[in-house]
Amino acid sequence: MELHVRYEGDDDPDKCTARKLARFDLAELHRSARATPPGIVLDPHAEQALSPADSSLGNRLVALDCSWETAEEEAFRLDGPHRALPFLVAGNPVSYGTPYRLTTVEAFAGALCILGHREQAEEILGKFRWGHTFLELNDEPLRRYADCADSTEVVAVQAEYLEAGG
Repeated sequence: MELHVRYEGDDDPDKCTARKLARFDLAELHRSARATPPGIVLDPHAEQALSPADSSLGNRLVALDCSWETAEEEAFRLDGPHRALPFLVAGNPVSYGTPYRLTTVEAFAGALCILGHREQAEEILGKFRWGHTFLELNDEPLRRYADCADSTEVVAVQAEYLEAGG
């Protein structure tokens, strides 16, 4: 799958996973919403959860790399179906173990696993010393989400994790 990032550039360049993916030609950065091609938009504020059924929507994932304060406004400007990732926990050193606080590479990897592209998820995470940690922490939920038929089933699986306290 093609990976595209609407890149705001308001974070520490040394810790920015989107920039590192771009350096390895694994993702393309775009400085404006207009320059960002349409695709499945990974949007934490979307009303529908990403599911394997979304693989029929094309071969392009779009992530938003900006501060959490501007995420909703920026995501609104991106074209394509918007989907939220279900419950996943961060494996990166800054937000380790925190639900939903994923880096851009973790968001892409989670989406790729759900959409049936686990090898590509492993490839992009392989560029980070802690990348394997994300897959280890989320192995069971990612496999269960990937086995779901649609968003409704993904939300039901997510509910089990939330009821269990993550």
